[in-house]
Parts: sequence; C-alpha cells; structure tokens
Amino acid sequence: MTEKHSLVLVPGLLCTADLWRDQISALSDIAEITIGDHTQDDSMSAIARRILDAAPEKFALAGLSMGGYIALEIMRHAPERVTHLAIMDSRAVADTPEERQKRIDFIKLVEQGSAFKGVTRSLLPILIHESRLEDEELVARIFKMAEDVGKDAFLRQERASLDRVALWDVLKTITCPTMVLSGADDKLTPAKIQREMAVEIPTAQYVEIPNCGHLPTMEEPEMTSKYMRHWLART
Repeated sequence: MTEKHSLVLVPGLLCTADLWRDQISALSDIAEITIGDHTQDDSMSAIARRILDAAPEKFALAGLSMGGYIALEIMRHAPERVTHLAIMDSRAVADTPEERQKRIDFIKLVEQGSAFKGVTRSLLPILIHESRLEDEELVARIFKMAEDVGKDAFLRQERASLDRVALWDVLKTITCPTMVLSGADDKLTPAKIQREMAVEIPTAQYVEIPNCGHLPTMEEPEMTSKYMRHWLART
C-alpha cells in the first residue's frame, strides 16, 4: 500500500477547517490531513513558524487566499520541508497603498464596533460566483466560519495581512510540484494575477475552474478535490 501524504491545509481570512470540508473527506484515502492554525498570531512570519512547528518534517502544503500568503511565507522559511505546494485564489504581491489603507480603516472600525459579523451579505458577491448567491447552505457555512473565527482572531489576521511583504522573488525558487488554482470569476484575486504568478514558478501547473469565485473548495468541491488529487500524484 502506498504511504499517505502528510497534507497541511491553511484556510483563508475568516475561514476555518470547514473551508476544506469536502477535500478532507475526498482525499482521506491518500493523505493524513491537518489544518494550519492562522488565528493566534499577528504577523505572517509568526503564523508560518507556528504551522511549521506543528507540521511533520516533510509535508504537502495548500493554502487559499490568506492561506496562500502563509504558504508562500512557509516556502520562504523552510522550502526543503514542503514536498508539494498548492496556492489557490491568492497572490504573491504586497497590498497596494490603497489596499493597506482599507485594511487599516477596517481594523479601526472593527475595534470600535461592538457587533462583529465578519462577512455580511453585501460582501458575498466578491466572495462567491453570482450563481451561488442564493445557495443558502453555502452562504450559511461562510457566515458560520466568520462567526467561529471571531473578532479578536480576525484583527490578528488583518494585522498579519497588513504586515506581509511581497514574495514574488520566492516564486522562481520553488522546485516542488506546484499547482496554482483559481476560480475563473474570482473578483477578489482575479485569475489574471494568478496566471502571472504561475508563470514565475518553474514547477507550476495552472488550473482554472469555470463559473467559480474566490472559494473553489466550497463552490466547486468535487473539481477542486480532483485537481488536488492529480497534484498530489505528481513527482
């Protein structure tokens, strides 16, 4: 029997293990899966160190959105430990000045406010494909993840995202089998940005899922799991 992969999955901002629910189930026959903790620290390097400390000596690594930033930070710290890399709906550049200011303003707003929702219905059109906006089960799961992360962890995540540096130079140094996966209609991190990133990684295969937004693991779980299975089979 083939030995299972050790696979570390890193969720995005305001996301929990439920982001990967279907992949955890679909890939359980070929992978021992753990979820990277990105809720305790307020810098990318500290989050990366925490995940590395908890991970096996060698492991496959997948991150979505903020999880992708963290995965690239891990590649900066310890590329020799990562056997396979998957970056989904993420990017390797730092925030623009405008994006930084939006984060700073939002942090202040959340710090001052009493009620924390994290994700509101008005934000959904930039998170998921328009065809899924009336999918109440999907929407409820997104709201529940944000609620479970909570205000304090969200603030730490936003400060960590604010703290991150551009990791474009890291891309060309990646040598393990890599997949860059994008929802074709991602409004938060457009597919064009992800295609450009994939070109810089010598070992990258680029995959685009049609009629899909920023959360392919939840929006198109079967297709995402299929691509992840192919990725883990690469040598």
